Amino acid sequence: MLNIGVLVSGGGTNLQAIIDETLAEKINGQVKVVISNKKNAFGLERAKTNNIDAIYETDENKIIEILKEKNIDLVVLAGYLKIISPKFVSEFENKMINIHPSLIPAFCGEGYYGQRVHQAVLDRGVKVTGATVHFVDEGADTGPIIIQGTVEVRNDDDAPTLAKRVLEVEHKILKESIRLFCENKLNIQGRRVFINE
Repeated sequence: MLNIGVLVSGGGTNLQAIIDETLAEKINGQVKVVISNKKNAFGLERAKTNNIDAIYETDENKIIEILKEKNIDLVVLAGYLKIISPKFVSEFENKMINIHPSLIPAFCGEGYYGQRVHQAVLDRGVKVTGATVHFVDEGADTGPIIIQGTVEVRNDDDAPTLAKRVLEVEHKILKESIRLFCENKLNIQGRRVFINE
């Protein structure tokens, strides 16, 4: 069973989806620690409710230290609104994944987070959006893509309604990506990730 560390900045709905999946034993892993760079992030409360170590920390070196002390095999950025340094990436190379609420490479990178992403999708007039789980590299949302899920953009959508439907897809593909990682079924070759089911 692999040890999972989750980094959050907000409410932690993706975190809750991961916790539920591990408790249902659908993932061969357990969430050992939740770390937030925001003291009042509700994600920390979700962790405490589930008897998971919940830590507020902004110093990246200390975060790395905590993850190593907990013997973390996989780091999940689940709504973590802070750019990760190259040092952090190298410490957990090919062992850190992120969920992003668009179909990368569209509507991603610095400045694209939360409702901004969905508003940009609407402003551009695209017909399909979605979510992407990818390995983290030194760029912003540029790492090898694991899974993408799509959502139709409806004529009557606004940013909140679109965000709600995208979030459902986020939960689904994030849980699946973690399951695959924990079962050692992901094979990275250059920019591509092959799934060995």
